[in-house]
Amino acid sequence: MNDFKITTRDDAAASIPRVLRVSAAVSWRALVILGALYVLGLALGRVYVVVIPVAIALLLAALLAPAVASLARHGVPRSLATALVLIGGLAIVGGVLTFVINAFVEGFPDLQSQVLASLNTLKGWLALGPLHINEQQIGQYLNQAQQWLAANQAALTSGALSTAGTFGNFLTGLVLALFTLIYFLYDGRRVWLFVTRLAPKHVRHRVDVAGCRGFASLVGFVRATALVAVVDALGIGLGLAILGVPLAIPLAALVFLGGFVPIVGAVASGAVAVLVALVTKGWIVALIVVGIVLAVQQIEGNVLQPLILGRAVQIHALGVVLAISIGLVVSGIIGALLAVPLVAVLNSAIRSLVAEEEPEEPPEPTEHEESEPPPDETPDEKAPTNSSANNEA
Repeated sequence: MNDFKITTRDDAAASIPRVLRVSAAVSWRALVILGALYVLGLALGRVYVVVIPVAIALLLAALLAPAVASLARHGVPRSLATALVLIGGLAIVGGVLTFVINAFVEGFPDLQSQVLASLNTLKGWLALGPLHINEQQIGQYLNQAQQWLAANQAALTSGALSTAGTFGNFLTGLVLALFTLIYFLYDGRRVWLFVTRLAPKHVRHRVDVAGCRGFASLVGFVRATALVAVVDALGIGLGLAILGVPLAIPLAALVFLGGFVPIVGAVASGAVAVLVALVTKGWIVALIVVGIVLAVQQIEGNVLQPLILGRAVQIHALGVVLAISIGLVVSGIIGALLAVPLVAVLNSAIRSLVAEEEPEEPPEPTEHEESEPPPDETPDEKAPTNSSANNEA
């Protein structure tokens, strides 16, 4: 009877085409993964006040950790190296961002007026020029753009901290990000070793190596992004100033901020600079600005990024655009900023996990890590002491 049941079940499975069986197996596994990701997204969305500061702290740690490691290698105590890099790095980063954001906010009303005038000029050229596009069709989209600019002017000039609740969340996030950053810089290796204990012991080494490679990719990405944003802002800002285009400093600040959103931010900020040049200086200067923007972006894409990032962090342009689009839809501006770094880390980590070759040894522990046993070592696994060995003898 049991043989009959087994034979009938085997015959039924064999009668199903292999393509259908494989598709069904892949489909239910994909549904399980998507369901888990959806639940994880809901959970992270509920604690966004914690997730976003930790993510920002991780980005800042990727920017500052190489300096801490360099000082530690030269004999500086890690606590002192962390304090020096934290104070100096935050002062530099905060000063640059304060200058850029203030320049952008102060120049935003004039920039808004110039962009609106540029849109009206472009609207008239499209309707009356050689293209003869229906004015009603283009007017709808241009009016939406004007309404968006007008609606966001008050938010940018008055500030986002308008309520006590928002200010409380901002203050909580700022303190949490600073506190997390201190621990990432001082004790990041041991924090990661603690996290790897969640993995089975036989794959813990591979997970450790994959995490180290992912963080190395994040370091390269943050460093390259910051350098590229500075080069874009200086190159395009100097070009606008030489050509006499008004609002050169606010436009350079806009280019700098847009540089932290790869591809999409550079295109959008460059288009704004071209529109302002078009309405204030005419077609010839606007075409020169287009040439400057393209030249700066070519230097960025063909020289700076390959030189700094390397092949391990390179992501196809389509993947970058899709990641930014998904991040923008899911979490707005914060999602667009964090999407590409997340993809860069996952790209390197997953490639390391699926690689067939044996992973290399993880980084050597620092001085303060050697003072304690590894996280996965239990008292039973330690070697016996001399006294216990003598007793056994």
